[in-house]
Amino acid sequence: MNESQALLVEKARESLKAAKILSDESMYGFATSRAYYSMFYIAQAFLLGEGLTFSSHAAVISSFGKTFAKTQRLPSKYHRYLIDAAQVRTDSDYSTARTITAGEAFENISHAEEFIKLADGL
Repeated sequence: MNESQALLVEKARESLKAAKILSDESMYGFATSRAYYSMFYIAQAFLLGEGLTFSSHAAVISSFGKTFAKTQRLPSKYHRYLIDAAQVRTDSDYSTARTITAGEAFENISHAEEFIKLADGL
C-alpha cells in the first residue's frame, strides 16, 4: 500500500467512526452518508493501486465494478454494497421525502466495516 492509499484508508476509518457516532445519536441519514464515504474512500484506494483516479462518484463506482467485481478479483458483493450505499446517500443528502431508518444505517455501517477489513489486505 502506498502513502496515498494509506491516507484514503485512514480517511475511511474516520468516516466509519463518524457514521457510528451519528447512528448512536439517531442521525441515521447522516450516518448512512458517512458509511457510504467510508466505502467510497476504500474503492478509491483500490483503484489508485491500479493507477486509476476519477473525479466523479459514478466513475469510481463503475470502475471499481469493472476492475474488481467483473474480473472476480474481489467478491461482487462489494460493488453491490457501494452501488446501494450511493443511492441511500443520495436520498439522505438530497431528499426530504425519504427517511433513512436505523436498519439502513446499521446495514451500511456493517458494509463499511467489511470494506475496511478488505482494505487491511491491501
